[in-house]
Amino acid sequence: MREVSVERLVAPPVSGGLADSVFHTAATHPERPQLALEPTEPGGPWRTVTAAGFRDEVLALARGLLAEGVRPGDRVVLMSRTRPEWTLLAYALWTLGAEVVPVYPTSSIEQVRWVLADAGVRAAVVEHSGQAMTIAAACADPGALLGLWQLDLGCAAELAERGAEMPEYEVLRLRAAVHPDSTAVICYTSGTTGAAKGCVISHANLAAECDTLIAGWGHLLAPRGEQPSVLAFLPLAHCYGLMVAVTCVRGGYLLAHQPEMAPALLLPALASFRPTFLFAVPYIFERIFDEACREAEAAGHGVLFEKARAAAMAHAEAREQRAAGTGHGPGPVARLRHSVYERAVYAKVRAVFGGRVRAAVSGGSPLRRELGLFFQGAGVTVYDGYGLTETTAAVTAQPPGRVRFGTVGRPLPGSTVRIAGDGEVWVRGDTVFRGYLHDPPGLADGWLATGDTGRFDPDGYLVITGRKKDIIITSGGKSVSPQLLEEQLRRHPLIAQCLVVGDNRPYVAALLTVDQEALAHWQRLRGASGRVAQALPADDAELRAQLQRAVNQANTLVSRAESIRAFEILPVDFTRQEGLMTPSFKLRRSAVADTYAEVIEALYAR
Repeated sequence: MREVSVERLVAPPVSGGLADSVFHTAATHPERPQLALEPTEPGGPWRTVTAAGFRDEVLALARGLLAEGVRPGDRVVLMSRTRPEWTLLAYALWTLGAEVVPVYPTSSIEQVRWVLADAGVRAAVVEHSGQAMTIAAACADPGALLGLWQLDLGCAAELAERGAEMPEYEVLRLRAAVHPDSTAVICYTSGTTGAAKGCVISHANLAAECDTLIAGWGHLLAPRGEQPSVLAFLPLAHCYGLMVAVTCVRGGYLLAHQPEMAPALLLPALASFRPTFLFAVPYIFERIFDEACREAEAAGHGVLFEKARAAAMAHAEAREQRAAGTGHGPGPVARLRHSVYERAVYAKVRAVFGGRVRAAVSGGSPLRRELGLFFQGAGVTVYDGYGLTETTAAVTAQPPGRVRFGTVGRPLPGSTVRIAGDGEVWVRGDTVFRGYLHDPPGLADGWLATGDTGRFDPDGYLVITGRKKDIIITSGGKSVSPQLLEEQLRRHPLIAQCLVVGDNRPYVAALLTVDQEALAHWQRLRGASGRVAQALPADDAELRAQLQRAVNQANTLVSRAESIRAFEILPVDFTRQEGLMTPSFKLRRSAVADTYAEVIEALYAR
């Protein structure tokens, strides 16, 4: 099977832009809760803004921006963490026909300088003074900006005040002039190599993505009769995070914001807000699983958790086979064994998500099959998908009720996926962007070459196997795909990240980082409570022996020529702040290799 196409669920929009949904919902359901704001004090209730109130805030900001000189087609930077003002300002800009240019809040001066110049930015909104200084330092002529507004100085209220004298009909006139093919976002690809490129995403692209998800998967977002609620915590500068916010507004779902993805801050917010649905990346599911496992072991319930994990996976696998028509589902013994662990284990796992989530989406990178099976067995079905900034987030998704873990699903309705002769994944459809800024679209007959490699299973489910550019060719001429080894090693509880190297080298080697919490837990179990976990001594014989066993296990999956012959334990993890990972937690391979060039050289000098 080389090509799979799925018919549209929704017709492409023929008029209007993204902001129209704000005004439509306010007109038809003015009292519907649309926005949830964080409690003003710890343990307090989340405050809600109605659809009518949301529209009024968007309109007030649009009037203020118009008064400050923002006009249709102007490009405005939004540089902030995930917070309500980001969403409000994006819709205010779209109301005017202006274009949003998202910038990651941790971007360097050089990264911002590139975006400002490449996009021809006219104004910027930042979160705090540090980002304001970054914009000022990066801008060739700060005086040319219409405005540089700062959220923590109350710029939202100031803009609303400045727009008080601006006639409302002027804003509504500009909104009426926006059409589906108008540019909504210039979204710069985070990429794993090279300079970022500005992806031109239209109102129609985002509408097609979000409306398709609402039509096909919306019934999964909440129990029947309840309003779906979502806690957005992914970066809104990432296309996936932006899609989450737009889906909530277009669907009339209750949208809350959480500015940090760190589990220590995210998990309390989930417990407090109690969403009905979760949009996340594999990293979040991995951390929740690892934490549940560590807590069970620390409480002396490690054996119980392991039995519950095995029962959950077996139950989910039997259900998967029944959905595929290759089995009869869980038998009486499997159902009984599964029910035994419901209260003791599975309910506690669901409580981490807030207790109401029964389905979730994972994107950014493929979710491990074992994790998908475990969470479904625990009562939370994770729908894995695949996409890029160039496809306005997802271009494949797991069909409702027919999830196949270990794959990224089938093409999203309105999309076609093809496997080219060299194994590269090509896509086309309503969500494929209009091209890169300043560059020709580069689409052959509408096809986008993704740079990823993959294959279809017999039922048209896509399996991503790697990146074309990530193939390692050793000095002996052996081609090695590093993803299989890296994924296998990352399954070990002590290993946080792994980078396999060996291009133009005599053999394959690896750089490993250690999960700090898992290390501390492991040291406690072996009675090394006095050892400082943060030291991560590479000459710790027991630690190295543990990781050597993990490497040996991974090597059983490949030939001798592809196996890892040497590895080094690094003292710190790869982080986004250092530019070693993308916002969706994919390794920037070349950046890691450059940063640890001396370590890699030492591996081959032994």
